[in-house]
Amino acid sequence: MAEHARFSIASGVPVYFCDPRSPWQRGSNENANGLLRQYFPRRRTDFRALSQNDLDHVAAELNGSHEGGTRTRRRRHDTTPDTASTCTSSRPAPLPTTTAA
Repeated sequence: MAEHARFSIASGVPVYFCDPRSPWQRGSNENANGLLRQYFPRRRTDFRALSQNDLDHVAAELNGSHEGGTRTRRRRHDTTPDTASTCTSSRPAPLPTTTAA
């Protein structure tokens, strides 16, 4: 985004970029973009016509905080983003080890 500084100043919205040599950050970004495109198709969405309530509704659906929200994430141990913050560990529990007889 060539004019990210101008955009940030004009809108008050910060722009973030992935760190160099950090490909794991780009995957999450691309996944989020794909999820958002399900709601806002490219070249068919006029963002000027959307209200804050419309955007909040989509965010709630994606984060699983709407009624019946069940969009789980494998990366978050099959929890919704809202419930992932209540997990006690960011890593899965180790698998039980077996001993050879």
